[in-house]
Amino acid sequence: LLPVEYFHVVFTVPDQLARIAFYNKEAVYGILFRTAAETLSTIARDRQHLGAEIGFFGVLHTWGQNLLHHPHVHFVVPGGGLSPDRKWIRCRPGFFLPVRVLSRLFRRLFLKALGEAFERNQLQFFGALESLGKPDAFNEYLKPLQKAEWVVYAKPPFGGPRHVLEYLGRYTHRVAISNHRIRNVSNGQVSFQWKDYRAGNKQKQRVMTLEAHEFIRRFLLHALPAGFQRIRYFGLLANRFRKEKLALCLYLLNGPMSELLPGAAQLEIASFHRCPQCRTGVLIRIRALPAYRWPERPPDSS
Repeated sequence: LLPVEYFHVVFTVPDQLARIAFYNKEAVYGILFRTAAETLSTIARDRQHLGAEIGFFGVLHTWGQNLLHHPHVHFVVPGGGLSPDRKWIRCRPGFFLPVRVLSRLFRRLFLKALGEAFERNQLQFFGALESLGKPDAFNEYLKPLQKAEWVVYAKPPFGGPRHVLEYLGRYTHRVAISNHRIRNVSNGQVSFQWKDYRAGNKQKQRVMTLEAHEFIRRFLLHALPAGFQRIRYFGLLANRFRKEKLALCLYLLNGPMSELLPGAAQLEIASFHRCPQCRTGVLIRIRALPAYRWPERPPDSS
Protein backbone atom coordinates (compact mmCIF):
# COMPACT_ATOMS: atom_id res chain seq x y z
CA LEU A 1 0.00 0.00 0.00
CA LEU A 2 1.22 3.51 -0.80
CA PRO A 3 1.64 5.75 2.29
CA VAL A 4 -1.41 7.88 1.51
CA GLU A 5 -5.05 8.08 2.52
CA TYR A 6 -7.33 5.64 0.70
CA PHE A 7 -10.93 5.93 -0.42
CA HIS A 8 -13.68 3.41 -0.99
CA VAL A 9 -15.77 4.44 -4.01
CA VAL A 10 -18.93 2.60 -5.08
CA PHE A 11 -20.93 3.08 -8.29
CA THR A 12 -24.46 1.64 -8.39
CA VAL A 13 -26.95 1.48 -11.26
CA PRO A 14 -30.70 2.09 -10.77
CA ASP A 15 -33.08 -0.86 -10.51
CA GLN A 16 -34.43 -0.23 -14.03
CA LEU A 17 -30.96 -0.89 -15.44
CA ALA A 18 -30.40 -3.86 -13.16
CA ARG A 19 -33.37 -5.48 -14.90
CA ILE A 20 -31.71 -4.96 -18.28
CA ALA A 21 -28.42 -6.27 -16.87
CA PHE A 22 -30.14 -9.48 -15.76
CA TYR A 23 -30.56 -10.53 -19.41
CA ASN A 24 -27.34 -8.86 -20.66
CA LYS A 25 -24.74 -9.49 -17.99
CA GLU A 26 -21.59 -9.35 -20.08
CA ALA A 27 -22.60 -6.20 -21.97
CA VAL A 28 -24.02 -4.21 -19.06
CA TYR A 29 -21.43 -5.25 -16.46
CA GLY A 30 -18.72 -4.29 -18.94
CA ILE A 31 -20.34 -0.90 -19.43
CA LEU A 32 -20.56 -0.47 -15.67
CA PHE A 33 -16.84 -1.10 -15.25
CA ARG A 34 -15.74 1.09 -18.19
CA THR A 35 -17.92 4.09 -17.50
CA ALA A 36 -17.31 4.11 -13.74
CA ALA A 37 -13.54 3.94 -14.29
CA GLU A 38 -13.70 6.64 -16.96
CA THR A 39 -15.70 8.82 -14.58
CA LEU A 40 -13.09 8.55 -11.83
CA SER A 41 -10.16 9.17 -14.20
CA THR A 42 -11.82 12.11 -15.97
CA ILE A 43 -12.84 13.99 -12.83
CA ALA A 44 -9.48 13.32 -11.17
CA ARG A 45 -7.60 14.75 -14.18
CA ASP A 46 -9.70 17.92 -14.07
CA ARG A 47 -7.63 20.73 -12.54
CA GLN A 48 -10.71 22.07 -10.79
CA HIS A 49 -10.66 18.92 -8.68
CA LEU A 50 -7.40 16.96 -8.35
CA GLY A 51 -5.51 17.54 -11.61
CA ALA A 52 -3.70 14.23 -11.56
CA GLU A 53 -3.61 10.75 -13.03
CA ILE A 54 -4.83 8.27 -10.44
CA GLY A 55 -4.59 4.51 -10.08
CA PHE A 56 -7.25 2.21 -8.70
CA PHE A 57 -8.78 -1.23 -8.94
CA GLY A 58 -12.39 -2.36 -8.90
CA VAL A 59 -14.32 -5.45 -7.89
CA LEU A 60 -17.77 -6.20 -9.32
CA HIS A 61 -20.57 -7.16 -6.94
CA THR A 62 -24.01 -8.07 -8.21
CA TRP A 63 -25.82 -8.79 -4.95
CA GLY A 64 -27.29 -7.14 -1.90
CA GLN A 65 -27.45 -8.61 1.59
CA ASN A 66 -30.73 -10.35 0.72
CA LEU A 67 -29.08 -11.97 -2.36
CA LEU A 68 -31.31 -10.10 -4.82
CA HIS A 69 -29.84 -8.66 -8.01
CA HIS A 70 -28.03 -5.40 -7.22
CA PRO A 71 -25.15 -4.63 -9.66
CA HIS A 72 -22.49 -2.25 -8.35
CA VAL A 73 -18.72 -1.93 -8.48
CA HIS A 74 -16.37 -1.21 -5.56
CA PHE A 75 -13.18 0.76 -6.20
CA VAL A 76 -10.21 1.23 -3.87
CA VAL A 77 -8.47 4.50 -4.75
CA PRO A 78 -5.35 6.12 -3.24
CA GLY A 79 -5.98 9.74 -2.28
CA GLY A 80 -3.70 11.33 -4.82
CA GLY A 81 -1.99 10.89 -8.16
CA LEU A 82 0.69 12.01 -10.59
CA SER A 83 0.50 15.47 -12.12
CA PRO A 84 1.44 16.01 -15.80
CA ASP A 85 4.90 17.19 -14.67
CA ARG A 86 5.37 14.01 -12.62
CA LYS A 87 4.75 15.35 -9.12
CA TRP A 88 2.57 13.70 -6.49
CA ILE A 89 -0.64 15.60 -5.74
CA ARG A 90 -2.56 14.73 -2.59
CA CYS A 91 -6.28 15.19 -2.22
CA ARG A 92 -7.76 17.09 0.70
CA PRO A 93 -7.82 15.08 3.94
CA GLY A 94 -11.02 13.05 4.17
CA PHE A 95 -12.26 14.22 0.76
CA PHE A 96 -11.51 12.64 -2.59
CA LEU A 97 -13.82 13.86 -5.35
CA PRO A 98 -17.34 15.39 -5.22
CA VAL A 99 -19.88 12.58 -5.43
CA ARG A 100 -22.49 14.71 -7.19
CA VAL A 101 -20.05 15.51 -10.00
CA LEU A 102 -19.09 11.82 -10.20
CA SER A 103 -22.75 10.79 -10.26
CA ARG A 104 -23.73 13.16 -13.08
CA LEU A 105 -20.84 12.17 -15.35
CA PHE A 106 -21.33 8.47 -14.60
CA ARG A 107 -25.02 8.76 -15.48
CA ARG A 108 -24.27 10.46 -18.79
CA LEU A 109 -21.49 8.06 -19.81
CA PHE A 110 -23.44 4.94 -18.83
CA LEU A 111 -26.63 5.89 -20.67
CA LYS A 112 -24.64 6.87 -23.76
CA ALA A 113 -22.76 3.55 -23.77
CA LEU A 114 -25.96 1.60 -23.17
CA GLY A 115 -27.64 3.38 -26.10
CA GLU A 116 -24.70 2.56 -28.34
CA ALA A 117 -24.89 -1.10 -27.30
CA PHE A 118 -28.59 -1.09 -28.18
CA GLU A 119 -27.88 0.38 -31.63
CA ARG A 120 -25.31 -2.36 -32.25
CA ASN A 121 -27.89 -5.02 -31.33
CA GLN A 122 -25.82 -6.16 -28.35
CA LEU A 123 -28.78 -6.18 -25.95
CA GLN A 124 -31.54 -8.78 -25.63
CA PHE A 125 -34.91 -8.41 -23.94
CA PHE A 126 -37.21 -11.12 -22.59
CA GLY A 127 -40.25 -11.47 -20.40
CA ALA A 128 -41.62 -8.20 -19.07
CA LEU A 129 -38.87 -6.28 -20.89
CA GLU A 130 -39.50 -7.81 -24.32
CA SER A 131 -41.12 -4.61 -25.64
CA LEU A 132 -37.85 -2.71 -25.08
CA GLY A 133 -36.49 -4.27 -28.24
CA LYS A 134 -38.19 -1.41 -30.10
CA PRO A 135 -36.19 1.87 -30.18
CA ASP A 136 -39.09 4.09 -29.09
CA ALA A 137 -39.93 1.89 -26.12
CA PHE A 138 -36.25 1.60 -25.14
CA ASN A 139 -35.73 5.37 -25.22
CA GLU A 140 -38.91 5.97 -23.27
CA TYR A 141 -37.80 3.46 -20.64
CA LEU A 142 -34.49 5.29 -20.14
CA LYS A 143 -35.92 8.81 -20.16
CA PRO A 144 -36.71 8.99 -16.39
CA LEU A 145 -33.17 7.83 -15.62
CA GLN A 146 -31.67 10.86 -17.36
CA LYS A 147 -32.79 13.08 -14.47
CA ALA A 148 -32.79 10.62 -11.59
CA GLU A 149 -30.06 10.74 -8.94
CA TRP A 150 -27.63 7.86 -9.34
CA VAL A 151 -25.97 6.55 -6.20
CA VAL A 152 -22.21 7.08 -5.91
CA TYR A 153 -20.42 6.61 -2.59
CA ALA A 154 -16.91 7.94 -1.90
CA LYS A 155 -15.48 7.97 1.62
CA PRO A 156 -12.40 6.80 3.50
CA PRO A 157 -12.98 3.25 4.80
CA PHE A 158 -13.70 3.20 8.52
CA GLY A 159 -11.11 0.55 9.25
CA GLY A 160 -8.50 1.84 6.83
CA PRO A 161 -7.50 0.42 3.43
CA ARG A 162 -6.71 -3.05 4.77
CA HIS A 163 -10.24 -3.35 6.10
CA VAL A 164 -11.87 -2.68 2.73
CA LEU A 165 -9.35 -4.94 1.01
CA GLU A 166 -10.25 -7.75 3.39
CA TYR A 167 -13.96 -7.12 2.75
CA LEU A 168 -13.57 -7.22 -1.02
CA GLY A 169 -11.18 -10.13 -0.81
CA ARG A 170 -13.89 -12.34 0.68
CA TYR A 171 -15.72 -12.34 -2.64
CA THR A 172 -12.95 -12.38 -5.22
CA HIS A 173 -13.28 -16.17 -5.50
CA ARG A 174 -16.69 -16.64 -3.90
CA VAL A 175 -20.17 -15.53 -4.88
CA ALA A 176 -22.88 -13.61 -3.03
CA ILE A 177 -22.75 -15.17 0.43
CA SER A 178 -20.13 -16.59 2.77
CA ASN A 179 -20.67 -19.78 4.76
CA HIS A 180 -20.75 -18.09 8.15
CA ARG A 181 -23.95 -16.22 7.22
CA ILE A 182 -25.88 -19.46 6.65
CA ARG A 183 -27.56 -20.32 9.95
CA ASN A 184 -29.58 -23.40 9.13
CA VAL A 185 -30.41 -25.80 6.29
CA SER A 186 -33.28 -28.18 7.03
CA ASN A 187 -36.73 -29.28 5.86
CA GLY A 188 -36.19 -27.85 2.40
CA GLN A 189 -35.44 -24.37 3.75
CA VAL A 190 -32.35 -22.22 4.13
CA SER A 191 -31.96 -19.55 6.83
CA PHE A 192 -29.23 -16.94 6.55
CA GLN A 193 -28.20 -13.75 8.30
CA TRP A 194 -28.46 -10.43 6.49
CA LYS A 195 -28.01 -6.76 7.33
CA ASP A 196 -30.98 -4.46 6.80
CA TYR A 197 -29.46 -1.24 5.42
CA ARG A 198 -32.88 0.38 5.19
CA ALA A 199 -32.82 0.66 8.96
CA GLY A 200 -30.40 3.57 8.53
CA ASN A 201 -27.66 3.95 11.10
CA LYS A 202 -29.22 1.20 13.21
CA GLN A 203 -28.62 -1.40 10.44
CA LYS A 204 -30.23 -4.36 12.16
CA GLN A 205 -28.98 -7.90 11.72
CA ARG A 206 -31.87 -10.09 10.64
CA VAL A 207 -32.41 -13.72 9.67
CA MET A 208 -34.18 -14.58 6.42
CA THR A 209 -35.62 -18.02 5.67
CA LEU A 210 -36.23 -19.08 2.08
CA GLU A 211 -37.38 -22.23 0.37
CA ALA A 212 -34.33 -24.08 -0.93
CA HIS A 213 -35.25 -23.55 -4.59
CA GLU A 214 -35.66 -19.80 -4.03
CA PHE A 215 -32.31 -19.61 -2.25
CA ILE A 216 -30.64 -21.43 -5.15
CA ARG A 217 -32.40 -19.13 -7.64
CA ARG A 218 -31.09 -16.03 -5.88
CA PHE A 219 -27.62 -17.51 -5.62
CA LEU A 220 -27.50 -18.31 -9.35
CA LEU A 221 -28.49 -14.73 -10.22
CA HIS A 222 -24.87 -13.85 -9.57
CA ALA A 223 -23.14 -16.40 -11.77
CA LEU A 224 -20.99 -14.40 -14.19
CA PRO A 225 -20.53 -15.11 -17.92
CA ALA A 226 -17.62 -17.44 -18.66
CA GLY A 227 -14.33 -15.57 -18.72
CA PHE A 228 -15.71 -12.32 -17.34
CA GLN A 229 -13.09 -10.45 -15.27
CA ARG A 230 -14.55 -9.56 -11.88
CA ILE A 231 -11.42 -7.62 -10.81
CA ARG A 232 -9.95 -4.90 -13.03
CA TYR A 233 -7.12 -2.37 -12.72
CA PHE A 234 -7.02 1.16 -14.09
CA GLY A 235 -4.79 4.21 -14.41
CA LEU A 236 -1.50 3.89 -12.56
CA LEU A 237 -2.38 0.29 -11.72
CA ALA A 238 -3.11 -0.75 -15.30
CA ASN A 239 -0.82 -3.53 -16.44
CA ARG A 240 1.06 -1.66 -19.15
CA PHE A 241 3.10 0.80 -17.02
CA ARG A 242 2.25 -0.33 -13.50
CA LYS A 243 5.78 -1.24 -12.38
CA GLU A 244 7.36 1.99 -13.59
CA LYS A 245 4.62 4.30 -12.32
CA LEU A 246 4.30 2.65 -8.92
CA ALA A 247 8.05 2.90 -8.46
CA LEU A 248 7.87 6.61 -9.33
CA CYS A 249 5.00 7.12 -6.86
CA LEU A 250 7.00 5.46 -4.10
CA TYR A 251 10.02 7.58 -4.94
CA LEU A 252 7.99 10.80 -4.82
CA LEU A 253 6.39 9.81 -1.53
CA ASN A 254 9.83 9.13 -0.01
CA GLY A 255 8.83 5.76 1.39
CA PRO A 256 11.19 2.80 1.81
CA MET A 257 9.96 0.11 -0.52
CA SER A 258 10.80 -2.69 1.88
CA GLU A 259 8.26 -1.27 4.35
CA LEU A 260 5.62 0.04 1.97
CA LEU A 261 5.44 -3.06 -0.18
CA PRO A 262 6.14 -6.23 1.77
CA GLY A 263 5.58 -8.08 -1.49
CA ALA A 264 7.80 -5.76 -3.49
CA ALA A 265 9.07 -8.74 -5.43
CA GLN A 266 5.61 -9.00 -6.94
CA LEU A 267 6.23 -5.70 -8.69
CA GLU A 268 9.65 -6.86 -9.85
CA ILE A 269 11.27 -3.75 -8.44
CA ALA A 270 14.59 -5.46 -8.92
CA SER A 271 14.32 -4.63 -12.61
CA PHE A 272 15.19 -1.03 -11.68
CA HIS A 273 18.62 0.18 -10.61
CA ARG A 274 18.74 0.40 -6.84
CA CYS A 275 20.31 3.43 -5.19
CA PRO A 276 23.97 2.57 -4.45
CA GLN A 277 23.83 4.51 -1.16
CA CYS A 278 20.67 3.41 0.70
CA ARG A 279 20.08 0.17 -1.22
CA THR A 280 16.31 0.59 -0.80
CA GLY A 281 15.38 3.43 -3.16
CA VAL A 282 15.53 3.23 -6.94
CA LEU A 283 17.16 5.41 -9.54
CA ILE A 284 14.69 6.61 -12.14
CA ARG A 285 15.87 8.00 -15.47
CA ILE A 286 14.59 11.55 -15.91
CA ARG A 287 16.48 12.50 -19.06
CA ALA A 288 19.03 10.94 -21.41
CA LEU A 289 21.77 13.31 -22.70
CA PRO A 290 23.06 12.74 -26.24
CA ALA A 291 26.57 11.35 -26.59
CA TYR A 292 29.43 13.74 -27.48
CA ARG A 293 33.22 13.68 -27.78
CA TRP A 294 35.64 16.07 -26.14
CA PRO A 295 36.71 18.80 -27.04
CA GLU A 296 33.35 19.45 -28.65
CA ARG A 297 31.02 21.61 -26.60
CA PRO A 298 28.91 19.50 -24.16
CA PRO A 299 25.17 19.39 -24.87
CA ASP A 300 23.01 22.01 -23.22
CA SER A 301 21.46 20.43 -20.12
CA SER A 302 19.29 23.38 -19.17
